[in-house]
Amino acid sequence: MEEDKSFSELIHRGGEDNSHGWQKVTYVKKRTRASKNTSSNLLPNGSGAVTDKNGVFKAVEKNAEDRRRILDAKRAASSLYDDDDGFPVRSNRNVDDDEDYPNGESKENIPADANKKDKTKKVKSPKVTVAEAAAKIDADDLAAFLSSISESYEGQPDIQLMRFADYFGRAFSAVSAAQFPWLKLFRESPLAKIADVPVSHISESVYKTSVDWINQCSSEALDKFVLWSLDGILADMATQQPGSKNSKKGGQPASSKAQVAIFVVSAMVLRRKPDVLVNLLPKLRENSKYQGQDKLPVLAWMIVQACVGDLAVGLYVWAHHILPILGGKSGSNPQSRDLVLQLVERILAVPKARGILLNSAVRKGERLMPPSALDLLLRVTFPSSSARVKATERFEAIYPVLKEVALAGSPGSKGMKQVSLQIQTVVVKAAGEGVPALSQEATNIFIWCLSQNSDCYKQWDKIYVDNIEASVAALRKLSEDWKRISLKQSSHQALGETLKSFRQKNEKELSEGVDAARQTYFKDADKYCKAILGRVSRGGGCAKTMAFILVLTAAGVGAAVVYPSLDAWDWDKLSAVFNT
Repeated sequence: MEEDKSFSELIHRGGEDNSHGWQKVTYVKKRTRASKNTSSNLLPNGSGAVTDKNGVFKAVEKNAEDRRRILDAKRAASSLYDDDDGFPVRSNRNVDDDEDYPNGESKENIPADANKKDKTKKVKSPKVTVAEAAAKIDADDLAAFLSSISESYEGQPDIQLMRFADYFGRAFSAVSAAQFPWLKLFRESPLAKIADVPVSHISESVYKTSVDWINQCSSEALDKFVLWSLDGILADMATQQPGSKNSKKGGQPASSKAQVAIFVVSAMVLRRKPDVLVNLLPKLRENSKYQGQDKLPVLAWMIVQACVGDLAVGLYVWAHHILPILGGKSGSNPQSRDLVLQLVERILAVPKARGILLNSAVRKGERLMPPSALDLLLRVTFPSSSARVKATERFEAIYPVLKEVALAGSPGSKGMKQVSLQIQTVVVKAAGEGVPALSQEATNIFIWCLSQNSDCYKQWDKIYVDNIEASVAALRKLSEDWKRISLKQSSHQALGETLKSFRQKNEKELSEGVDAARQTYFKDADKYCKAILGRVSRGGGCAKTMAFILVLTAAGVGAAVVYPSLDAWDWDKLSAVFNT
C-alpha cells in the first residue's frame, strides 16, 4: 500500500505542476559571479562570515569604497586599462575568449595599439662554416694550450687527449649542424669526396702542431681515444636514424655540432698513428655495434685517414676487415660492394702503390693479403658466367696487383713455405668447383705453390683422392706446360715420388669400382702421371749428364792451362768418354 501511495503522490504532484514540461535553466557561472558580492564577508579559509558588531571596519570599508569609485570614474574616462587598476566585471563572452583577456576586456573595447605587444625580435646569429671556424684557430695559441695541459695533466694521457678534443670543440662550437651534415654527406657522396672532410680546412701550421703533439702520446691512450670518438660518431648516427626519439624532421640534431671536432681530431690521430686502426681490429670484429652496412661509410673514411700515414695499413685493414663483408649477408648489396671497391681502388691509385705494397707484403709477421682474402678475391673476380655483375670488371682490374701482394715474399724462406701450404689448401677447393675461369686461375696458383715448397707435394699426396678434380686439372697443367714449369719446380725428386704414389692410388680406386664419373677422373690422372714421370726421368738423366760435363770441362780447362803441351789425341779420348 505504501508503494501505491507514493506512486499516487507522484502522480498528484505531477498533476499540480504548472510548468507544462518546461524547466528553468540557470547558469552556474552567473550564479557564481552573483554570489561573490555576498561572500565578501567570508573568512579567507571560507569558514564563515565576519560580523562587524562594533563597526571597527566601517572606516576602512568607506575608504575602500571611495577609492573604488574614483577608479571606476577613471576607467570610464579612459579607453585603456592598466593591469594594476583592478579587476573589472567580466563580460558574458565565451570562456575561451576570456582566457585571452584575463581582465575581462573585450577585443572590441581595446584599441589596435594595445593589441600589438612589444615583441623583441630574435637576432639571428650569423652562419659560421667549418672553413671559417677553422681559419680562426691560431697555431701559437694551440701550442700554448697543449703545453699547458701536458704540464697540468702529466702522466694522464687520456685526460690530455680529451682536453685536446675540447679545444677543437670550442673552436667549432659556432658551426651548426646544417653547416656540417656529415651523415648525409657520407651516405650520398663518393669516397673521394669525403676523404679529406673536414680536416682539409685545418691550416698547415695547426695541423703540424697537432700531429707533433699526438706523436708523443702513448699508443694505448690513442687506441682508447679513437674508439671513444668512433662511439660518439655512431651514437650521433643513431639519433639521426628514422624513427629515433631524438631525430628531427628536416634536419640534424644540435649535438652534431660537436661532431666537427671529433672528425677533425680523429683524422689527425689516424694520419699520424695509423697503427691505431690495426690495434682496434679485434674489437671491431667482435662487437656487433661496429658492424653493418650503415657503419661501412664511417669505417671506410677512417681507413682512408690511416692510408695517409701508411698505405700498407690501409690495405691490411681492407683485406682483413672490409673485404670479408663480401662473403657475408651484405656482400650481395650493390652499395656495399661499390664502397668496398672504391676503397681498394683509391689505395691502388696512390703513386707507386704497387712497389710500396709489395715491399710491405709481410707486416710484423702478418701478410697484407692473407690466404683467406685471396680465396674470396678469386671468387668475386672469377664467378660463373651467370653470376657476373657490373662490379666484376672492376675486380678483374685490381686482381693482378692484389694477387702479387698475396704471393709476394722471399722464396725459400720459412714464412714463404708456410704460406704456400696455406694457399695450396685454399686454391685446391676453388680449382675443383667446376667454374672454368676460377678453376684455371686456381690451378695456376696451385702449381706456384709446388714451386715454393717441396712439402706441398706431400700435402698434395694427402688430399689427392678427396680432390681428384683439382688434381686432374693440376696434372694436366704440368703435362701441357712442362718445359716452362719444370724450370721452376722446387724438387723434381719430390715430384717423381708423388707421381708414383698417385699411380698407386689410381690403381686402388679403379680396382674398387668407383662410380663412372670418378673413374674417368682417375683414368685421366693416371695418364698424365705416366707422361710426366717419363719426362721427369729423362730430365733427371740429362741434368746429371750436364753436371758431369761441366765438371769435366772445368777439369779439362784447368789441365790445359797447367799442361799446354797436351796432344790432340788426348782430347779425342776425352770426347769419346763423354759420348759413351
